[in-house]
Amino acid sequence: MNIVVLVKQVPDTWSERKLTDADHTLDRESADAVLDEINERAVEEALLLQEAHGGEVTVIAMGPDRATDAIRKALSMGADKAIHVSDEALHGSDSLATAKVLAKAIGTVENVDLVIAGNEATDGRAGAVPAILAELLGLPQVTQLRKVTVDGSTIKGERETDEGVAFVEASLPAVVSVTEKINEPRYPSFKGIMAAKKKPVSTLTVADLGVDASEVGLSGAHTQVLEASPKPPRSAGQRIEDGGDGGQKIAEFLVGQKLI
Repeated sequence: MNIVVLVKQVPDTWSERKLTDADHTLDRESADAVLDEINERAVEEALLLQEAHGGEVTVIAMGPDRATDAIRKALSMGADKAIHVSDEALHGSDSLATAKVLAKAIGTVENVDLVIAGNEATDGRAGAVPAILAELLGLPQVTQLRKVTVDGSTIKGERETDEGVAFVEASLPAVVSVTEKINEPRYPSFKGIMAAKKKPVSTLTVADLGVDASEVGLSGAHTQVLEASPKPPRSAGQRIEDGGDGGQKIAEFLVGQKLI
């Protein structure tokens, strides 16, 4: 199987994340950058499928120069090669533009059987790119999966919802997105880290992909952030002294907050 995995470098979820004052886009310099955890699980699932069925795993990332670190992390886990789409024109791209660029990048990989992505990135949280990508590529989508299996030319998966578990399947090639329940990603070994330094990484611009720069970035975005402000500090809360009627006071407080 030839598998493409979409990865993204995001601000560390344990650090404070904020928008820039200039254009209200993500301030990538304000926090440590890491490979998104959900993408680690997507890479792991691709490697498991490769171990079972053979083939090659290609990682594709769209982002600034520093995204190379996230790419190398995926390669150190075991992916074979990578494509890095990096261009100043991409700054501020929305989900639609991101999917358009990624679709073009996937088109540079020959004989793709499966595209795997996380269900949503921890910075944007749109959760829309896999579905848009499937539409642009003209491929079936099997999304929000907690389990993936491949049987011949069919991919099968389990999708957990509030109502229960749905069993879904599609013909390959297809686009898949996975949730945090899909697996536990492996830790890169020292051998894997050293090998990653020698694995090929191709860098492409929007011009290389035949994408019009006016269709991406802030100028091509369909949404715009007009204003942003820091979240307000947490209040001290209300302390209840129990003088024998503590339960009643708590109940009255919850009623006042319309929680009961």
